[in-house]
Amino acid sequence: MKVKCPICKKETEWEENEFRPFCSERCKLIDLGKWASEEYRIAGKKDEEDKKKEEE
Repeated sequence: MKVKCPICKKETEWEENEFRPFCSERCKLIDLGKWASEEYRIAGKKDEEDKKKEEE
């Protein structure tokens, strides 16, 4: 089965790819960097501590 890499959109073979869902280690590390730099976020409710920090 072929899938597109979520970073570069290159088609890659799913079963044979050790970096899946990415096409390469490079794309895997780019994605990790986006999580680390908070470019990606998971939506959720703000807790009381977050609200207090915003008020300061």
